[in-house]
Amino acid sequence: MIYDNIDYIIVMYEAVICCIDKENSKGGFVMSKMRKILAMLLALMMVFTLFAACDKKNDENPNVPAGTNGDSKDKDKQNTNDKDEKPNDVTLVTVSMYGGTDPNAENYQNFNAEFMAEHSYITIEDDSQSADQDWKTKIAADFAVGNEPDVIQYFTDANASDVLAADKFVSIDEIRAEYPDYAKDILDSALKAAANPDGVQRAVPTTGYWEGLFCNKDLFDQYNLELPTDWDKMLTAIETFKENGIIPIAVSLNNVPHYWVEFLMLSAAGPDEFAVVPEEAPESWAKGLDMFKTLRDLGAFPVDTDTIDNDLAGELFKNKEAAMQLDGSWYLGGIPDQDNTVLVSFPVIPGGKAQPGAMVGGISSGFYITKKAWNDPDKRDAAVKFVMAHTSKDAITTYWGGNGQAAAAVDPLDTMTPLGVSGLEYSSAASSISSPTDSRISQEAYNTLIAGIVDVSTGAKSSTDLLNEVLAINAK
Repeated sequence: MIYDNIDYIIVMYEAVICCIDKENSKGGFVMSKMRKILAMLLALMMVFTLFAACDKKNDENPNVPAGTNGDSKDKDKQNTNDKDEKPNDVTLVTVSMYGGTDPNAENYQNFNAEFMAEHSYITIEDDSQSADQDWKTKIAADFAVGNEPDVIQYFTDANASDVLAADKFVSIDEIRAEYPDYAKDILDSALKAAANPDGVQRAVPTTGYWEGLFCNKDLFDQYNLELPTDWDKMLTAIETFKENGIIPIAVSLNNVPHYWVEFLMLSAAGPDEFAVVPEEAPESWAKGLDMFKTLRDLGAFPVDTDTIDNDLAGELFKNKEAAMQLDGSWYLGGIPDQDNTVLVSFPVIPGGKAQPGAMVGGISSGFYITKKAWNDPDKRDAAVKFVMAHTSKDAITTYWGGNGQAAAAVDPLDTMTPLGVSGLEYSSAASSISSPTDSRISQEAYNTLIAGIVDVSTGAKSSTDLLNEVLAINAK
């Protein structure tokens, strides 16, 4: 553009000179003076043209300082400075249940220290405590008056009702719309299990517990039996063990029959119907409880199942006097034979609506991001990074430590026993995770349910009558 303007000036100069020469040949003006004037004008016009061109170039690329040539090296340097610009300092207020004597309290604080070392612009102000009733009351009060933290690990079930009523949490779907990798390591079944009572997923869980069917595999091998992965194999095992003086199922129907209550109703109803508390006894729930009488009539339980307690039932299994026992993940570590004991998914009863792999378990807490943090541009990103740091596969492996249910598809630990590995494989393969009945009905109603199982197993009371009694108490 500069050279075009100079060429134009030269052409005009030559045209004017030509005209002057013609006039001079006729005896006109003095040629020498005119040439000097034109030279001065030409110089001024060139100067103005150069300034105008430079101004225009700077307008087109405002990032290039005046007086530079704006080449690619300068542009690369400018872009690098933009990328290396330090984020704004952020103070993230956090609260967790990993406090007090919780075995994961130290792990949580270690992760916080690592997080701040990696993100030097983020400062964590943490107030983690044991999740007792006083703490829950304080948290509910903070949310009510607008003093909620930016991130909190809290309950996901009915225990969170007061806090959830404040409507100050952001849903996982909303977060994923901007951060697609949020909670990417978490199993879908775990996210669903950690959903709030309204069905919305807001919390990202780390660990939970499971319940499952423990089997003395060496007893099954001794009698050439397949593990009870379906109901026909379960019936074959019951019949064979009974014939050979082995108690098929260790259980105390008068003390702790609740594992069987849960799995039989879940198997019959399926996860969705099992989760809804009706006003009257549903046919599927009754069908599940009817199986107590069927199993008792088959001789599946100890002869003194109505009088022994749960501890004695457990000893029958541990001492190889019984082949199977339903129990929770907390039971695993106390089993002496860690090499020949395995976990099996509860077999679906005939006509049951559940899918194979339906599991009773619980994930009752998780990390939430509050709207206070989400609506702050700087805190939003910091809060997301914080939760992802605590819910990565590596972090969950540490929190889990081989006990209970990991919310991610973790790898077995080198220190795990064969039974521990079996428990991990069992819980990780769950097709669904359903919380137990006592998380949905009142304690009085639940106590009535458990107390009525012996009568249902003997036929002294129908399953429908017992359930209607339970639901009537729950409705009070």
